[in-house]
Amino acid sequence: MTGFGDYVRTARSALAEGDVRFSLRQVAQRVGVEPAYLSKVERGLVPPPSEATIVRLATDLSEDPDMLLALAGKVSSDLQAIILRRPRQFADLIRQLRDAPDGAILKVVREVRDGKW
Repeated sequence: MTGFGDYVRTARSALAEGDVRFSLRQVAQRVGVEPAYLSKVERGLVPPPSEATIVRLATDLSEDPDMLLALAGKVSSDLQAIILRRPRQFADLIRQLRDAPDGAILKVVREVRDGKW
């Protein structure tokens, strides 16, 4: 199975090659889960953990929390709140951007961020 567990295992293992602090046991301890549970997550035997645990894991592994949440099939609660304020507009925006190239999406983001409407 590829996805969340594989990505986490690959990222953690790459860090562990150069730093013993990224052993499965030590990462599990820092993020607040049992090593056996993290092992099962990495092997895809159990579903991904909660949003809070994924964010702690992303922080510990120096990964983007939104990317790990997406790999887990989740959306952060702050993004959910934003979407819920204007669900139709955000649904339409996302559908319109579905097939857009990355450069076009980045252009939209820059325009919104810079206030160039």
